[in-house]
Amino acid sequence: MTKSGKFKNVVKQALPRAFKTIWWIFKITAIVSFIMFLLKYTGILAWIAAAVSPVFRIFGLPGDASLAYVSGYFINVYSCIAVVSTIDLTARQITILGTMTLAAHAMVVETAVQKKTGAPALYTVLIRTLGSLSLGIIMNLVLPGRPVYDATSVNLSEIPFFQIQGEFWPMFMVWFKGLMKLAVWMTVLITLLNIIQRAFYEYGIMNWISRLFSPLLTLFGLPKETSFLWIVANVVGLSYGSAAIMDEMERGQISDRSIRLLNTHIGISHSNLEDLMLFAAVGGMWYWMLLFRWAMVTLLAWSLRLYFRLTS
Repeated sequence: MTKSGKFKNVVKQALPRAFKTIWWIFKITAIVSFIMFLLKYTGILAWIAAAVSPVFRIFGLPGDASLAYVSGYFINVYSCIAVVSTIDLTARQITILGTMTLAAHAMVVETAVQKKTGAPALYTVLIRTLGSLSLGIIMNLVLPGRPVYDATSVNLSEIPFFQIQGEFWPMFMVWFKGLMKLAVWMTVLITLLNIIQRAFYEYGIMNWISRLFSPLLTLFGLPKETSFLWIVANVVGLSYGSAAIMDEMERGQISDRSIRLLNTHIGISHSNLEDLMLFAAVGGMWYWMLLFRWAMVTLLAWSLRLYFRLTS
């Protein structure tokens, strides 16, 4: 087969899987984001943030930071950054909040993605949520600078549970335009990524990538056959990389245990280019946000390997 014919075959194989995944993710994203739009429009999201704000003193964060975290937890990193830009936080506080959000953001959508790739939903939610909260507590205790314990209290009875936040149609159009931009970006990125993945197998590049990243993955407690998927998750994240991850699962190249180890790692530590730089741009210390999450996922992966060994 000629080179052009081989590449056409790669594209032909990649497109059906890519489009199927794009539609599946878009449906989930649209539903979740619309629900969050309604919660924001009705003021319920602000009430939820106020309800959890007293807990944030143990992370050294003011109550205002709770809205940023809740937004990021349910929607995405961008919504968290939007709130962060409106409140006065120190570099230390942004670093702690950023690390917590990076470990547990877009929870509904990404849990659905990880469930498709072999991780039980409850396992994913617990690992990411508890990991996020633990990171906040630990970082407040050990990061350079004085730990802060916000003494202000929120009287929840003074905050209305339901209060319209503005005119419906202008807010709706902002949400809708954002969703359409996301759909275009998602289509382009997932399609290209799936083509690249197929091409790597077709041209023998995948074995070279596995060998290159094998030492680093060994340190993390991950099998070398997860190299490409680890790169995908770190570069483009779980949602955009879902097609590649699911395609790998269907190939049967990776064992169930390897997938569980990988999902444990990338659940807390993924999208370490764009998302990490976004928090760095608003004042966070990117190296702490990266190193603390890497330390946690390394501990979790090796603990899981020990569990597998003891129960095998």
